[in-house]
Parts: sequence; structure tokens; C-alpha cells
Amino acid sequence: MELQLALDLVNIPEAIELVKEVQDSIDIVEIGTPIINSEGHAAVRAMKNAYPNLTVLADIKIMDAAGYEVSQASKAGADIITILGAAEDSSIKGAVDEAKKLGKKILVDLIAVKDIEKRAKELDSFGVDYICVHTGYDLQAEGKNSFEDLETIKAVVKNAKTAIAGGIKLETLPEVIKSQPDLIIVGGGITSKDNKNAVAAEMKKLIEESESTVA
Repeated sequence: MELQLALDLVNIPEAIELVKEVQDSIDIVEIGTPIINSEGHAAVRAMKNAYPNLTVLADIKIMDAAGYEVSQASKAGADIITILGAAEDSSIKGAVDEAKKLGKKILVDLIAVKDIEKRAKELDSFGVDYICVHTGYDLQAEGKNSFEDLETIKAVVKNAKTAIAGGIKLETLPEVIKSQPDLIIVGGGITSKDNKNAVAAEMKKLIEESESTVA
């Protein structure tokens, strides 16, 4: 089980400084869609240059021209690239093909997908690396989360790794851990805290403790 830090509402220098605080507790750093929208792939490049040993995810939420988009994110230093589960099957397969050529990975984001069980089964057959249930900001504001959706995809996904994102905090992490996703994505649950390092370290500790219990 890995911990991913999602960086959304910061600029490049702030992002690099923030990761400095928590790098020992995270496995993957995500350059979020808002940063990429404002800074472009320069943000991905800067993060990979600053932390070459960290896995960098570019949350570009591909919808079309997938092979090209994957190649551009890869050139910038991304190790994992996101595509939307709502994209055409041919786009997702194109992303997977390009990523395999380049030695990169694809995470499919199920945000706004209505039939999660059906789509997760289909995506799993395409050879994607991660399938992620995701409650976005707007639905989080309505009090929703993806915990039940995680259980749904865990039951049907046989090959890909499972991931969960959206509103996860230290207080809700134990509930998420119970479902044993392969990747837990946390944004504001770390970045909004005064002592980011302590929160990230505690999250990592809870994950590691759960794994030793399962083992």
C-alpha cells in the first residue's frame, strides 16, 4: 500500500518546498490538474528534477489524443500519467500502449463514471496499471466520499492496482485502510495542516502497521 501526496493549489516553488517537508513519508508526488493548468509540464519537470528518486504522477486527466499526451508528460519526467475512465476505449488503450513503450504507468480516474463496477471490469482488461475511485471537490462539498466505490472495484478488479482519492484525512484513513487499496491519495488532508510532516508520517505509520497486521 502506497501513499501519494496530491498537490493542487500551489505554485511550483511552493510545491517543491512542501514536498521537502514530507518526502520521507510519501511514495508518490502528484502534480495536480490545477497546477498543470496554470504552469504546464514545467511543474512536472521541476518536481522530477528536485526529487529524482520520488515517483511523480502527472494528473493531466487525458480525454483524447492519449498517445501524444502520454508522450509529452513522459518527456517532462512523469512516471505515472492519468486518463479519465470516461474517455473512449481506444483512447485508454492508446495511452496504455504508449506508456508501455516508454516504461511509464497509467492511472485511470473514475471520477463522474456512473457504472463503476462495469467500467472497472472493462478497464482492467485493457492493461491499465491503476484504477482509481475519486470523489472530486464538488461532491466532497456535498459530504460524499469514495469508500463504498473502493469496495465495489476491489471486488471486480483482478489485474490492475486499486486506488482511492478525495477527501481522505488522518481521521478517515483507518476506514480506507480496511479495504486494502494499493494506493491512497491524500491532498488537503496533509497540505492544509500546520505540521505536514507529522501528519504524513502518522499516515505512513498507520499504513505500515496495517500491512504488518495483514502479513
